[in-house]
Amino acid sequence: MIIFHSLKKSWLFIGLLLLSYIGAYAQRYCVIDSKYILEHIPEYQQAQHELDSVSKAWQQEIDAQYQQLDEMYRSYQAEKVILNDDLRKKREDEIIAKEKAVRDLQNQRFGYQGDLFNLRQKLVQPIQDRVYRAVQQLAAQRSYDFVLDKAGGITVFYADPRLDKSDDVLNLLGIQK
Repeated sequence: MIIFHSLKKSWLFIGLLLLSYIGAYAQRYCVIDSKYILEHIPEYQQAQHELDSVSKAWQQEIDAQYQQLDEMYRSYQAEKVILNDDLRKKREDEIIAKEKAVRDLQNQRFGYQGDLFNLRQKLVQPIQDRVYRAVQQLAAQRSYDFVLDKAGGITVFYADPRLDKSDDVLNLLGIQK
């Protein structure tokens, strides 16, 4: 009986020692939903409304241009048989130029780093920066090492820079920065 009681105390001591060891190296994290957060910020909703409105207007402008292009093409097809070679070539060139102009406008408005991208950066980026600073503040106040974002699949939204061991890996690879 004495041996059993002593063994029980030993296992309890080992368990507490193990928990304190794990606790010293455990990393604290929390999960946020950035989409949910943004949807509850009135300025973000206003920015989204403005982006949607501008995007719709630009799309209508492009659709009207494509409509004109379609009319030019149909008119050309109807008159093609009565046009001489010079006029036919001129009309084809006009259609090609118009098509290029419409594609360029579409790219200017909606392409990578186009007008919509730049407007989104102007309107939404400050709000996203504010959310990021709030998350950093939360992480510092509550000693979180990681903040995971579940909005678009689980991604790391914030990580304590002290945990980044990239330079250590570079050193192990023999690469000096």
